[in-house]
Amino acid sequence: MRYWLMKSEPSVFSIDDLMNKPSQTEPWEGVRNYQARNFMREMRCEDIAFFYHSNCKDAGIVGVMKIIHEAYVDDSAQDPNSPYFDPKSTPDNPRWWRVDVGFVEKFSRVITLHELKEKVELADFQLVQRGNRLSILPVTPYQWEVIIALLGR
Repeated sequence: MRYWLMKSEPSVFSIDDLMNKPSQTEPWEGVRNYQARNFMREMRCEDIAFFYHSNCKDAGIVGVMKIIHEAYVDDSAQDPNSPYFDPKSTPDNPRWWRVDVGFVEKFSRVITLHELKEKVELADFQLVQRGNRLSILPVTPYQWEVIIALLGR
């Protein structure tokens, strides 16, 4: 099993949106960065990910989800009516991929970016390094445990 962090703006898709889906699952679509796409292609069923709310007042880790379907073509890139349309992505040569995620847990509080930056043990965590704007990041098992410990577990 591998660990990940996946970011979404809550105004676009939030942990509550995922939690309130009838099946508590949803495709994670719209990723348009090659490195983040490549991370998704590495994901396997049962990997788990922190759900991170970005670009909002209370940015931070808000819960956990799991990968329930491995990477497959993100056909929203081929839909001219989609906000994620990419005219260079075609059925014969798709550029973009998505995974399906399932709700696991919503935390009782947000673990803020400021809080994460204060932990010396997370100094090498990509999220806390300056200029890192990737929407999907790998998390080491040690980093996962340090972050979960912030919840008092």
